[in-house]
Amino acid sequence: MATQTEIVREAPEIEAYKLGLLKSAKKLADQPITLPIQQVAEMSGLQQQAIGAASPATGGIGGYQPFLTAGTYSLGDAYSALAPSGIGQFMNPYQQAISDEINRAYDIEAQRANLAAVGQAGGPSAFGGSRAAIAQQEIGRNRASALAQSQAQNFLQAQKQQLAQAESLGTLGLRQAALGEQSQKQALMDIQTQMDVGKQLQAQQQAEIEAKRQSDLAQLYEPYQRYSFLSDIYKGAPSSQQTIASATAPNVSPAQTYLGLGIAGLSAAAGAKTAGLFG
Repeated sequence: MATQTEIVREAPEIEAYKLGLLKSAKKLADQPITLPIQQVAEMSGLQQQAIGAASPATGGIGGYQPFLTAGTYSLGDAYSALAPSGIGQFMNPYQQAISDEINRAYDIEAQRANLAAVGQAGGPSAFGGSRAAIAQQEIGRNRASALAQSQAQNFLQAQKQQLAQAESLGTLGLRQAALGEQSQKQALMDIQTQMDVGKQLQAQQQAEIEAKRQSDLAQLYEPYQRYSFLSDIYKGAPSSQQTIASATAPNVSPAQTYLGLGIAGLSAAAGAKTAGLFG
């Protein structure tokens, strides 16, 4: 019994294209790819400056401390100035001269009073002595009153100056502390501004790095995209197939062949004879 084999294949030119694609694709796939490294943009110069400005060594964080220290000293001086022992520095340095002048004036008045009492009495007498003693007592009281008033004025004036200085020192201390606080706030605002602008610059640098990395990746995978493109085209191309058919008969032994031929010969001879071909 005969069998038939059918082989279906692409047209030779299409087959050649596909084989070439497979060889090229395998060669490309065998080559390792070095992917670009993921990178992070460094801090910008402004960010580094901001960090440096914020350090205590440069007066950023804690920059208020010198002002606060100075203000504390000023407040301390203000309290010290209010101490009773501190009032002496405000006393009139010429107070003793004023007292001496008051005493001199009352000494003169006392002498005049004595002379007047002696002159009116016409000489020493009990009455004259009594009047002189009364006059001297009055002069003494006036002297003491004048000296006391002078000392009181000196003390009140010194106390007023002491309070004024203490108030000035206290105000100075508070202003120094407030100046330190304001200076600190302003410095931190500047630092924050530097940091914000620096972040924008860093973000821009990061975007540029990422764009370059994506571009490098696209360049690396571009050949693979071309092969994929060709593969899709080949898949959609007409098949242009051809069919090759071959038939085979079963093997026959020589005896069967001979016998078959003998029978066929006899049949042929009989037929020929019947037809009158052999006479």
